[in-house]
Amino acid sequence: MAKQNLIAGQWISSGEYSDNFNPADPDDVIGQFARGDAEAVDQAVVAAAEAFPSWAAVSPQIRADVLDRAGSLILARSAELGRLLAREEGKTLAEATGEAVRAGQLFKFFAGEALRLTGDSISSIRPGVDVEVLREPLGVVGLITPWNFPIAIPAWKAAPALAFGNTVVMKPADLTPASAHRLAEILQEAGCPPGVFNLVMGPGSVIGSALVGHPDVAAISFTGSESVGRRIAEGCARTRKKLQMEMGGKNPMVVMADADLDVAVPACINGAFFSTGQRCTASSRLIVEEGIYDTFADRMQQAMGELVLGDPLEAETQIGPVASDSQLRGNLGYVELARQEGAEVLGGERLDRPGYFQAPALFLNASNGMRVSREEIFGPCASVIKAQDFDHAVALANDTEFGLSSGICTTSLRHAREFKRRSEAGMVMVNLPTAGVDYHVPFGGRKGSSAGSREQGRYAVEFYTSVKTAYTFAG
Repeated sequence: MAKQNLIAGQWISSGEYSDNFNPADPDDVIGQFARGDAEAVDQAVVAAAEAFPSWAAVSPQIRADVLDRAGSLILARSAELGRLLAREEGKTLAEATGEAVRAGQLFKFFAGEALRLTGDSISSIRPGVDVEVLREPLGVVGLITPWNFPIAIPAWKAAPALAFGNTVVMKPADLTPASAHRLAEILQEAGCPPGVFNLVMGPGSVIGSALVGHPDVAAISFTGSESVGRRIAEGCARTRKKLQMEMGGKNPMVVMADADLDVAVPACINGAFFSTGQRCTASSRLIVEEGIYDTFADRMQQAMGELVLGDPLEAETQIGPVASDSQLRGNLGYVELARQEGAEVLGGERLDRPGYFQAPALFLNASNGMRVSREEIFGPCASVIKAQDFDHAVALANDTEFGLSSGICTTSLRHAREFKRRSEAGMVMVNLPTAGVDYHVPFGGRKGSSAGSREQGRYAVEFYTSVKTAYTFAG
């Protein structure tokens, strides 16, 4: 049965539908999903605006209970959700199930945050005057989510938005609507009132543009590419919307000569190639001190040869397919570009099997000035760049228009401390992959990677609420 948009608590039929394919087996059609239009967006925004006053005014315990029930349902069905996610996005079953668990944990965390929303009482400089600083919900929030984490990112946007009293219109990625649709079903089952959470599926050029341009949408939270983010920022500026954006990354992992390679190589393999490199936090630049460059490259090549690529539903698979044919073609174009730019390419070829499978690729003897070292590829490709010493490595790491995540592998406390201080990134890892973060701490970057306040953790309140200062004269 075709899957519909959720508007005002009702599943609304659409005139057009699109097939959702399994990237590991394009003959496997997961389902048909509605393709909404600007009218559907308007209906959803009207429903969310009508539901906002009562949802904002309701006891925080009621909001907490709805989110907690949703989290429990997600956790109870994590195996089912993980299998669906693996089929539609292509990440391994273990990764997909872990992502579903994380979505459940996010809802449970923000169920607690709904009860912990605080303000301040501040002494006035004037006698007889009391000052309170309050946090209030924004109103209707538009959430535009990407295809690479099709249930975790919808969860980490929707849960805080709802916890703090906002109502939501969500537009999931056109490539991966099934996981977000199941999330919408779970929220209804958890008792989310009609109009509080609305789902409108379809292409970003239509649905996203309508959300950004709608006068009754107070804020937009977007995760996706920098090019799309730039257009959304321009649209939000015109309509004076509050905006939060998480975009690309070209994340460095520095490997010092003093590093334990038994730690560094697995961290680099994980960061560069797990989730098929389709993480904004992936380690796409491996910056290696020259004294161990050749040894590191040999160890990486050996470890790459031991990776199991295959059907993401098979338990032994470590690397699944690229998410789509267009993404695969773009990746292969970058592999060829690396050769043209003078890098030695290890791997990177398309695998001779059904689906969109690509072998992980290392670009050896790369420079930081190459396009493959500066542009986000969003696939299993990593440049390996030689650094003369620690200071040179830090300079190379920071020489990018992005600033999401960074890492260093070292046994030196001084190097670790200095790198944490000097790295121009929003998140810094020491002896850990650049990808992989906890759900209860802030997520976000600098430069071209992010705009607005942080996502996740207690810092999410900064985006999803507005601050009001109230004065009372007691006489």
